[in-house]
Formats: sequence, C-alpha cells, structure tokens
Amino acid sequence: MTDQELARDLGFLEAYTLGLGTMIGAGIFVLPGIVAESAGPASMVAFAIGGVIALLAALSLSELATGMPKAGGSYYYVNHALGSFFGTIIGFGMWAGLMFATAFYMLGFGQYLLSQPSDAIPVVLAGLVMAALLVGVNYRGVKETGSLQNVIVIFLVGLILVFITVGLFAIDPDLLTPFTTDGGWPAVGATAGTVFVTFIGFEVIATSAEEIKDPGRNLPLSMIAAVVTPTILYVLVMLVSTGILPIDALSPNVTSVPVADVAEASAGMFGSLTLGGFELGAFVLPAYTLEFAAVGSTIMIVGAVLATISSANASILSAARVNFAMGRDRILANWLNEIHEKFRTPYRAILATGLVILVLIASPLPIDTLADVASFMFLITYALVHVAVVVLRRADPDEYEPDFRIPSVLYPIVPILGFLTCLGVMVQMGETAVAFSIGTFDVSLAPLSWVQLIGLGIIAASIAWYGFYAKEKAISTTLIGEAVAPQEGETVDDDVYRVIVPVSNPETERPLLRYAAASAASHERDAELVAVNVIEVPPQTSPAQIEFEEERVENQRTLLENARDVAEDLDIAIRTRAIVGRNAGETLLSVIGEENADHMLLGWAGERRRRDVLFGSTIDPVLERAPCEVTLVKDPSETPEDIVTLAGGGPHAPISARRAGELHRAFPESTLTLLNVQPEPSDDAPDVVDPAEAGYETISAVATAAGLDENEYEPTVLVDDDVRATLLEAVAEYETVCVGATGESTVAQALYGSIPQSIVDQSSGTVVMARGENRAPRTFRQALVQRLGGEPAETTQGE
Repeated sequence: MTDQELARDLGFLEAYTLGLGTMIGAGIFVLPGIVAESAGPASMVAFAIGGVIALLAALSLSELATGMPKAGGSYYYVNHALGSFFGTIIGFGMWAGLMFATAFYMLGFGQYLLSQPSDAIPVVLAGLVMAALLVGVNYRGVKETGSLQNVIVIFLVGLILVFITVGLFAIDPDLLTPFTTDGGWPAVGATAGTVFVTFIGFEVIATSAEEIKDPGRNLPLSMIAAVVTPTILYVLVMLVSTGILPIDALSPNVTSVPVADVAEASAGMFGSLTLGGFELGAFVLPAYTLEFAAVGSTIMIVGAVLATISSANASILSAARVNFAMGRDRILANWLNEIHEKFRTPYRAILATGLVILVLIASPLPIDTLADVASFMFLITYALVHVAVVVLRRADPDEYEPDFRIPSVLYPIVPILGFLTCLGVMVQMGETAVAFSIGTFDVSLAPLSWVQLIGLGIIAASIAWYGFYAKEKAISTTLIGEAVAPQEGETVDDDVYRVIVPVSNPETERPLLRYAAASAASHERDAELVAVNVIEVPPQTSPAQIEFEEERVENQRTLLENARDVAEDLDIAIRTRAIVGRNAGETLLSVIGEENADHMLLGWAGERRRRDVLFGSTIDPVLERAPCEVTLVKDPSETPEDIVTLAGGGPHAPISARRAGELHRAFPESTLTLLNVQPEPSDDAPDVVDPAEAGYETISAVATAAGLDENEYEPTVLVDDDVRATLLEAVAEYETVCVGATGESTVAQALYGSIPQSIVDQSSGTVVMARGENRAPRTFRQALVQRLGGEPAETTQGE
C-alpha cells in the first residue's frame, strides 16, 4: 500500500503567522497588571527572560521536529527519545498546561468584557459561556475559524504597534524608578515563569512540521521569528505600561483592564475633538466631543476580547491534538480519538478538554495561578525537550537525520542552558508558600509554593497513570526501534513526461487513467502517471489523526490500488500518492511542483457549485495557478467514438485539439473531427474572405500547432449567422467534445458564461476541457512569498 503523507503546503510566511497567531494573544492584555505588581518596571526583563527561554526551546524543537515530524509536538519527541514514562508525564503536562492556559484566557476575556475583577461572578459566567461556545465551534469543525484567526492576528499586531508608538511619547522616566520592587531580582525570576504562558504558542509550528515546505530552512526560521517578534513587542508594552501609569494604578486590586487604562492615559495627551456644532439653514448639527482617551481605552478592550478568544481557540485545538498523539501511543485509550462521522473532528477529545476547562474556570483558583500552572507545565516540557536532543545526538540512531541541526558552535550549549533556565525559573515560581490548617495544627510546606504543588501534583498523577495503565499498554519506544527519520521526497526525473491524475470516484477512475495514459503515450519521452488521492481534514483535526477514520482510509487505499491495476493493464508506469491535507486544491498545486508535472488531468462533475466558484473549491486553484497543462473531463467514456474538437482562434484551441488527437490515437476505432463555425459575410462587405476558406485555414493552423497529421482528422466548417447556436447544435451530434478555454485572462474569467461552459451544460456525453501552461509573470506578493519561503524561482513563459 502507498504510504500516506501529509501535504506540505506551509511556507515560511504561513508557518510564521501560524506561530505568531498563537502568541500575540491574551497574555499581553491580562498579565501587565499582575507582573507589574510583582516585579515593577523590571517586569519587562521578565518578558525578555521568557523570550530567551522560548528561543532556546525553539532551537531544540526545530531539530527534533525536522528529525521526527509527527503530530504531538514536544510530547512525541520526548516519548520517542526518552520512553513512555517521560512521555506520559509530558503528555499529561502539555494537556493540563493548555487547559489551564485556556481557563486563564477566558477569565481575562470576562475581565475586559465587563471591566470587573477576575473572581467576580459575572466574569466567571462570561468565561464559561465563551469557553462553551469555542468548544462547540471546534466540535463542529468550522473551517472559517482559521481565516478569522488570521484577521484577528493582523488586527492585534497593528493595535499593539500603535499602542507602543503612541505610548513611547507619553513615558514618564520617573515612574521607572525604582526598577524593581521589594522582592528584588528573585521576584523578576518568579515573574518570568508567570509570563511564560504567553510563549507556549510556538509549539504549534513544530507540531505542523510534516506540513512545512523545506522544513530544514523554514521551520527554524519561522519558530525563531515567531518567538523574537512577540518578545520585542511584550518588552515594549511593559516599558510603556510601567512608564505611563504608577505600579499601584496597574495592580489587579485597582484595575481589571490595565492595558486599556494605559491606552486611555497615553491617548489622553491628544485631548479631544469637537464634531458638529453648526447650523445649516434649518438643520442644526449638535456638537459632540470625541475624547481620544476613551477611544484608546475602547479599542484596547476590543483587542483584548479578540485576543483572549483567539488564544483560547488555539489552545483547545492543540490540547485535542495532544490527546490524539497519546492515544496513538496507547498512553490514553483510543476511545478519546473517535472521529465524528459528520464533522470529521475528534469530538470526544474536544469535549473532554472543554469539560476540564469549564471546571477550571469555575474553580476558586486565582487567574494568576492558572497562568503560573500553565507556564510550569510547559517549562517541564521544554526542559525534557532539551534532554531529548542531547540523548538523540549521543545515541545517533541511523533513522535520526534532521534537516536542521543546532549549529555546532551552539551545541551542547543551547540544550544545557535551556534545561537549566527552565529549572531555574520553575524553582522561583509562585509567591505564596503552601500553608493550611488541619484542625488546630498549622501545616506549612515552605518554600514550596501552591503553583509548584499543583504542578508536582499533575506530575504525580501522570506517574500513577503510567504505573496503573500506560506501562502495560503503551507502545514500547526506543531510539532505534521507532521510525523517526524525516520523510524524504523521491527524486524526480525531469526527462519523464509526467501526468498527475487525482482520483476520488471509483466510477470514473479507470477512464480518467486511460485518458491520462493516452496523453502520456503521445510523447516521445518516457512517460509516467502519478495517481493522487487527497483526504481533506478540518483545522480542528490533526492530519495524522486520519488513521482513525478507517472508512476514508480504506477508500483511499482501494482507489490507489485500483489505479495501479489499471496502469498495469495499460502497460504504463505509475506511482501513487496518498495525501492528507487541509485543502485539496492547494495540495494538488504542491504536488504539481514537487513532481515537476507536465500535465494534470482531473474528473469534473460539470456544474458550478456556488456563485463565486466556477468548478468547485478543489479545481479552481488548480485551473487558476497550475503552471502545467490542465484538462478537465466530464463523464469520461470507456471507449470514445465520435470525437470533435473546436478549432477556433482561442489560445487554448491547439491544446484542445492535441487532447482530441491523443484520444483518437489511443482509440483507433474512433473518428476525429476538427470543427470551425464562421459567420455569414455581410452584404455590405462583398470583398471579404470566403468564410469557408477562412475556416479551413484556421483548422489547418490549429492542427499544425497540435501536432496532428492531415490523415488523422476530418475538417468541418459550418457557416451561419448565429455562430453560437450552430456550434452548440453541431457538437451535440458527437459523443465526445474537446474544447479549449477562450480569451486571454484567467481560465475562471474566460469560461464564465462562455461557449465552452454552454457546451458542458448542454452535453449529455463526454466533455474534455483543456488549457495550456499558465506560467504567467509573478505578482510582487507571489515573488515575496516565494523568496521568504525559500522556493526556487519558476521560469516565466507566455502561452
């Protein structure tokens, strides 16, 4: 069976924005008051420390992710490098960390929405309602959440940049002294643990390693950029916040919306703007005073609400993926990984995650403790990630060949320093030591803090789970036993004429492959077919989770096995690719580039699905952007008989004629007609060229361009005033119609409402619609994406 692969459709920009979107979020709006009270203006140093720890982890994660590109991220790397004991600890730790983080985000959401303290009943209720809504959205697998999240991220980055730019002009240097609070630098170290919750998002890039193009370059660059960007922004936000308002004014005991208060103070220096206040005849426009302070505050509140929702949604998604990875390794029961029959989401994992989040929101734990516990669990995770890198380097298994390695000048400094800084911050975390009373006895566990106690409790529970359940059931993992090598692409032979055939319908699979074989056989070069099947999954589902959808996987396997059988009957070389991706159209475009394809041939139902979609969401991007020839086939016949192709003046007419000729050669019993329809000459222009003669000349030119010999086809010219009606009536007599796109714009624009589309709508037989290569000059945006993504430049060529 063909090994299943994930579509590599994320370049540098896509991976960078994916990571940035999970890190530009709730923390920057909710934490400033909490950390300023603990560390004063030095809280900006705490954010810098958090950024350095995250950067060290990003380097180690980059090496592991390119060496073991599997769903599960840090959990998977630790589990397969150090074994299922540590894997259980990390799995439960990451799951718990994401749930604690989500609860923190949701209470922050309620704070900014209602301008009340995080422990107020209305705030808790608001957090519960929004969390339930997000769980419902992920349960249903709404694809549009990804696009909405991108819009939110762009808005937030712009908002924070404006906040910093305006705020820098309003800083009072006197407020920055003393730089630390009474707790001194130890308090800064403890605060670095609290703020680390804002840096856990870059993990999502490592989790998506299998979907990133050129991972050896794009993955580390995108992770580093996704860490450095928010670190700089967070440091500047704290500089502005502590330089504009006194520490007391930022305290959670005074304000629930610290960043909004800072924005109000900084924007207030612009004063106000009076609008209206004049008379125009009988019409009087009353004066209205616009206070810039109120505008600044309101905008930041809106940003905070969006940020908390965005961060919580991303955390719920990631938590469900950790569940899947643990279930795959049998540390958890696979019951949690059941895929919803309709929505195609891991609904049980999402519901279980959501239930715990709701409990945490309603619990008496303070909002800063929720953030601290989330950070604590991820610090443990990254400490063991650094250990995993060292273990794999020293063991040096043959299968571990990462596309990116920590540079020799930085190894083993990075993993050792990363491990020590994670432990150092964890030791400092939590300001309140554990103390409680049992009857008349006072119990103190100082210097152990409540945050550390909860974190160690989760670890203890994980160890207990391992001992009583996972130890006997978990898949045994060793450094050498597991397949941890990166997926290597097959070498593509540029001397081969390669036809890509997406297969999805068993009823049309065989004729489509025969048509593709006919195209390949007409070229002197060696030929090869590549049969591709793409299974689409929603954003809420890890692509690797498809293994639990047995019916879809079995259908894919059957389709590709049938393709190999058909190719064997036709005596033509074939390769098959089973791919899981987010978007079938984008995936097929990636396949065209990877295979250096000459031609893609697709089946098509024939109808337009939506007003803004010509052929359907899968085919449209291929038609618009594929650099190779593209052919659509509606209702392919097993044995084409009477074949007709429209020989007009359109740029794609020779391609259509070439497809028709290929079919005719593959099915010698068929007939081939080249049809041209000319308008009747006007009575006012008696000297015009004879229309029949013009028609035959056009047919001859098209045939020559298509490489057809005169004895291969029958030319037919019709002359009539109504060219459109005559043409449609004529082609209706043929069993197979080949037609090219008309016009010189994109295929979608050219075909909308055109004669070819009318033929498709009215024909009851086979319709073959073809267009030539589409190597149009790249736009600036395409060139920029290509350059940043590290993709090789394509040759620009006219049609």
